[in-house]
Amino acid sequence: MIKDIIENEEYKDLVESQIKENILFLLEKNQEFSITANIEPVTFNPELPSVIKNQMHKFSLFTLSNYTYTTIQIDDEYMSFEAGFGNENFGSVVKIPLHAIFQIVVDESILYINSVATVDKFNKDLKKNSFNVFKSNPNNKKFDK
Repeated sequence: MIKDIIENEEYKDLVESQIKENILFLLEKNQEFSITANIEPVTFNPELPSVIKNQMHKFSLFTLSNYTYTTIQIDDEYMSFEAGFGNENFGSVVKIPLHAIFQIVVDESILYINSVATVDKFNKDLKKNSFNVFKSNPNNKKFDK
């Protein structure tokens, strides 16, 4: 069943590697691109004002060109870049887990699609999830208040 594949940790790791390689290829070729990402696990530093963040869709498009393109950093788990948001061009560093990148787009054509970005268990609030795992241990029930 497809769910057994896209919710598999090993498959998630494979996809992260593929996304990283695709992005590195584009950077090597000096090719600007866009990504669509599931913003649930994305962090913004500084945090976006709620008036801006509330207008973002669950899967939001980020255009990586000009200054933003020059700030791209990537490692085995995350991609980050600086971007401006809203009419005020509010500056923030966007940090996206690679598995949350749903599409890589070049010249309005989809280069890569990642179904793992739709898997809720990988994209919910990671701090909340780790605390729930902690609380699920019977020895930690005293902290469940």
